[in-house]
Amino acid sequence: MKDSQAPAVIMVQIRAKSFEETMARYGQSALATVADFGGELLAGTPMPKVLEGIWDGNWAAVLRFPSLAAAEKWYNSAEYRPLKDLRINELTEMNRVLLLEGVAPVTGHQQ
Repeated sequence: MKDSQAPAVIMVQIRAKSFEETMARYGQSALATVADFGGELLAGTPMPKVLEGIWDGNWAAVLRFPSLAAAEKWYNSAEYRPLKDLRINELTEMNRVLLLEGVAPVTGHQQ
């Protein structure tokens, strides 16, 4: 169910060749572009607590955008493209990026 008022979440898992180099060359610049498109970093860590499955990365992050359209606009933007290319082609060995449609906030008491 698509709801234009629902937020969107991007989940990221990467395995950087060099964590320090990836953060220096990609991290802050990428977050600046996220903010330019109305997004924000909700969580980010090199060592998430694994509750199920296999963790084979060295960075996980969750980004929130006001809508699916805003998230896709950022991901496909000219501003982010060179950073995405740098991440994919030079800085990492593995990338998983998932776009999830959020749900509109529920207000009031539900019965």
